Amino acid sequence: MGRKIRVVVIDDSAFMRKSLSLMLESDEEIEVIASARDGEEGYKLVKNLKPDLVTLDIEMPKMDGLTALQLIMKDCPAPVIMVSSLTTEGAEATLKAFEYGAVDFIPKELSYTNVNIIKIKEELIRKVKEIVRQSSLNDRIRRLIGGKISQVEKSKPAGVKAIPASSHLPKIGYKAICLGISTGGPMSLQKVVPILDKKINCPIFIVQHMPPKFTKSLADRLNGMSGLEVREAENNERAKNGVIYIAPGGFHMTLKRNGLDTPNISITETPENTLHRPSVDVTMNSVVDLFGKYTLGIIMTGMGKDGLEGIRKLKDIGGYCLAQNEDSCIVYGMPRSVVEAGFADVVVPLEDIAETINKAF
Repeated sequence: MGRKIRVVVIDDSAFMRKSLSLMLESDEEIEVIASARDGEEGYKLVKNLKPDLVTLDIEMPKMDGLTALQLIMKDCPAPVIMVSSLTTEGAEATLKAFEYGAVDFIPKELSYTNVNIIKIKEELIRKVKEIVRQSSLNDRIRRLIGGKISQVEKSKPAGVKAIPASSHLPKIGYKAICLGISTGGPMSLQKVVPILDKKINCPIFIVQHMPPKFTKSLADRLNGMSGLEVREAENNERAKNGVIYIAPGGFHMTLKRNGLDTPNISITETPENTLHRPSVDVTMNSVVDLFGKYTLGIIMTGMGKDGLEGIRKLKDIGGYCLAQNEDSCIVYGMPRSVVEAGFADVVVPLEDIAETINKAF
């Protein structure tokens, strides 16, 4: 099995420290090597012990989580998962944490409810393993925070298809853009969305795996940074050209025809059997149904393979797909799935995604 994944838990609640430790150590590959009750103590532990991963609460006495996170990223970078409250304030603080280098978060309230404890435990363990598995993640985090994304290609494992040589998308008159993203998304979207050109005269649909309140805060933050309007999608509103719609957390975003040039957006809880809600596949399939091969499909950083089937549908009818490259992803899961399937027409680093899109219009 090899060496266990070493985790430090930082939380002012003794209950949360115990709960997180029990959940993590229920997996034989994970070991909680230390815990701390405030940011100051936690920062010192991380600096001395150099763990593989840290879970970090936001609101703590003596030194809060955001301050501790900045110190950790400056002096002893490690992958950090924030423990966040499902409130507007918690969402805004978590988005700030992503700017400082946090790679993901878990909702704090759900950890208290027995009905969700198994689901949360499985999700936490999956996140820890996927994040730690990424090679040179600490270097990636440093480059992402500084905006300097390496374009050096790594050697690819056996069986992985070669990345397409082209770095340009054909200008075919795209009528919609559908972008799927997950782990590492909020930090990465802030390096793409604000650079998108106002000449992009089509609706843009973004699916970011997040719970309610978080997607609204993310949309508001991106809107304040961008030339294009960014908003959390609302049920039955008409999709307008030049507007970016983010699927609301906890719901799927689909489209329905209305007899006009652009469709109406439908926000729904169905289908209920998807791993994620919102789901990239659900939205991608719906966009492709309406706009066909004139949909530009984009898959960025994230765990798993949500979006693969939607991209498969797009490719079957002659559409085009852009994928983020491995070296600039926080987790190279979703992009890997489309690259290995041979569906990615263009594979570029994070810093080139916006310009690649702009040149296609």
